[in-house]
Amino acid sequence: MVAQPHNRSQALARGVLFVYSAPTALIPHIEWAIGNVLGAPVSLEWSAQPISPGTLRAESPWHGAVGSASKIASAMRGWHYVRFEITEEATSTNDGARFQGTPSLGIHHSIMGVHGDIYVNEDRIRGSAKRALKNGTSLEEELEQVLGALWDEELEPFRYSGDQSSIRWLKTGSS
Repeated sequence: MVAQPHNRSQALARGVLFVYSAPTALIPHIEWAIGNVLGAPVSLEWSAQPISPGTLRAESPWHGAVGSASKIASAMRGWHYVRFEITEEATSTNDGARFQGTPSLGIHHSIMGVHGDIYVNEDRIRGSAKRALKNGTSLEEELEQVLGALWDEELEPFRYSGDQSSIRWLKTGSS
């Protein structure tokens, strides 16, 4: 059964949440924060994160109101030792989104199209060109920053280090 959001007229979105590493002590806080955003209790299936001893990892698809990925990312950004990524698929009325968070870099936000491509608007491209001239860097370096390359580099080892855990859907509210 798919639970509906609190406001039945609100558009639904879906995506996937990846918590790549989190200290054990933060697990209940993370689940509470996600559940608070989605409007229903959340219990993720956690497993050990092999490349960061003492931390756990989890992943789960989710359903919720459009904008839920942003709210979950905001709720998780305050926990310094957590690495995560959350996507929200594009809908017929909204662009998709990807948020990546790491302890050393903070949060990166990308706009995603219906096929998972990252979109960079013209203002960000112009800004990258201006920063390249001002800082003496290449346009390629500045665009890599806009695309989140540093976040991808830091998260990549965590993405592939986990086991094949089962997936359960996270859903909003009660029906």
